[in-house]
Amino acid sequence: MSDDEVRDVEGGRPRVPPTAGLLLGIAAVSTASMWIRLAQATVSSLAVAAWRLTFASVILAPFAMATARDEWRRLRAGDWLSLLASGVALAVHFYTWITSLALTSVAASVALVSTNCLFVAVLAHFVLGERVRPRMVLGILISLVGTVIIGLGDLEAGPGYLLGDFLAVLGAISVAFYMLIGRQQRQKLSLLGYVFPVYGIAAIVLMGVALLGGAPLRGYAAETWGWLLLMALIPQVIGHSSFNWALGHLSPTYISLAVLAEPIGATILVWWVLQEPPGAAAVLGGVIILVGIVVGTWKRPSGERLDQGKNA
Repeated sequence: MSDDEVRDVEGGRPRVPPTAGLLLGIAAVSTASMWIRLAQATVSSLAVAAWRLTFASVILAPFAMATARDEWRRLRAGDWLSLLASGVALAVHFYTWITSLALTSVAASVALVSTNCLFVAVLAHFVLGERVRPRMVLGILISLVGTVIIGLGDLEAGPGYLLGDFLAVLGAISVAFYMLIGRQQRQKLSLLGYVFPVYGIAAIVLMGVALLGGAPLRGYAAETWGWLLLMALIPQVIGHSSFNWALGHLSPTYISLAVLAEPIGATILVWWVLQEPPGAAAVLGGVIILVGIVVGTWKRPSGERLDQGKNA
């Protein structure tokens, strides 16, 4: 690991190697697709998304309330509107991505939703006026080739698969909005000060939509409640917390590239546990998408943080 990949901003050497925390985070978020698939056997995608954010909010509530109340009191109305917009974007992300997992393959879904960092660059150019580097443009073009390959491969599987691919891309776009808002708000708020209200807003939005749409939110088997709780605890709380801790000791570029192992881990895990092998088009397209992301993000500015958002 080179010197510019390590940035021990917290002072001193951590007791646990930063790479160990990063590996824990990757392993945790790679389980998300598996828990979702298990829960979707008896629970609607909307209910899965609602319970994931609800359980995560409940788990984080005592820690956030103990440390972030003073931060919230200092926020202005515009800041709360930004948090509201971020929560809505996160709700859209989880609903579209989780629904995509019910329609298309895990390999295609996680590869397509991983393009969110490319959409961040595009949106930052048009919304914030940031320059898009030629390398990023090349990375986007490469990833588009991979997306087309996945789409062509799913043509034979039926329109449901194509709809799943489309929803995964929508999930990537919506989480890109979440990341852009978070990048601004995290300059004012601590990690818990930001994520807890955003998770809570997303949970309320999803629960409200589920109730209005008549989606069953209870009456599940004990095993199903276990999948839902594990989905919130492992990939959401443990996985994302591990990434945020690692950011105190490793560069965002190093972490963002390492996290690209998530689609690989998720595909292998679902193949091993649920006996769902990926199709050739999904594998080829996914590899090309990951190559495009690496090309586009390799020179990411050191000040950009990854803790403003990640899909799984």
